[in-house]
Amino acid sequence: MAAATSTSERVVDSAKVWTTLITNTNYLSGLLTLDYSLKAAGSKYPLVALYTDTFPPEGHAALKARGIPSKRIPYLLPTMSKDYSNDPRFYDCWSKLTPFGLVEYERVVQLDSDMLILKNMDELMDIPLDSAELAGRGDRVFAASHACVCNPLKKPHYPKEWVPANCAFTTQHDNPDEAQKTGASPLAGLAMPNGGLQVVVPSTEVYNLIQEGLQSSVTASYEFADQSMLSDLFPGRWVALPYIYNALKTLRWSGVHDAIWRDDEVKNAHILLSPKPWDEVGADKGKNDETHKWWWNYNDRRQAEEKSKNIDDGF
Repeated sequence: MAAATSTSERVVDSAKVWTTLITNTNYLSGLLTLDYSLKAAGSKYPLVALYTDTFPPEGHAALKARGIPSKRIPYLLPTMSKDYSNDPRFYDCWSKLTPFGLVEYERVVQLDSDMLILKNMDELMDIPLDSAELAGRGDRVFAASHACVCNPLKKPHYPKEWVPANCAFTTQHDNPDEAQKTGASPLAGLAMPNGGLQVVVPSTEVYNLIQEGLQSSVTASYEFADQSMLSDLFPGRWVALPYIYNALKTLRWSGVHDAIWRDDEVKNAHILLSPKPWDEVGADKGKNDETHKWWWNYNDRRQAEEKSKNIDDGF
C-alpha cells in the first residue's frame, strides 16, 4: 500500500494551508500574483508552493525573495495515460491530487496558479467535510465547484456530451440568486468537479485510493485527468461549491453562464485557457478578457510594491 506523500514537519506554522502546484516558470507570475491577492484579501492562512523536480533555481529564488514557503512533491502520473497532445497541461494535473496525502495538515485548499482572489474565502477552511477517519467512505470527501461542460470554444477533441444541456451550471440559470450561495447537486449534469480548486481533508486512506487509481488501466480513458479520476472514485460524494469560489472566466461570457455570473459576487476568478494575462505584452495587456484586466491590476500593484523592496527579477 502506498504511503501518504509526506510525514515531514509542516513547512509553515499553520494546520490549514492554501497550496498551488508549480512545475516550471511559465506559471510563476501567476503564482506570485495569486499569493499577493490572497494576502490582499486578508487571508489568515499561508500559501505553500508545491514544486516538482522540474522547477528551476531561478524559480526557487523568486519564491524565497518573496517569503513564499515551498515543498517538494513527487510528479504524479498514472501507469497508463491518455494522450493529452491536444491539452498537454493535463499531464501536470495529476500532481494536483497531492494535497490528499499532505497528512501533516488538517485542511488543504488546492488552487490553480492562474487564479485571482478577489474576496476573502477563508471560510473554505472550515466548511464541514468528512474526517480523515472515514477513509473516503463518506458523502463529503472533498469540496469543489463543478466543471463547466459547455465547451464554448467548440474544441473538437472534447467529448460529444460536453454541451450546455449537460452542464450543472445550466440547471441554475433560473435561480441566479441561489447560484451565488450554493452549488448545483454533485450529481447534476455530467457531475464532474473542476480540479482548479479542491478543499481537502488529507487522509492516508484516501490518498491510497488515489494511488491505486493511478495504477488502474481505466486512467487511459480519462479525458480530464484528475477531474475524471475524482468523479470516478467518489461519484456524488463530494460537496459542490457555488461558482464564486472557482469562477471560470468563460462562465462570464455572453451565452455561456452570464445568467448566473455577477462580478461583485466572485471571490476567486479562474483565468483558464491561453493566452494567460502574463503572456500579454504592451498594448495587448488585459485585452483578451475582462478578467485579464483584473489580473493586471493586481499584478501591477504587486510588482510596484516589490520594486520598493528591491525585488525586481522579471517575474
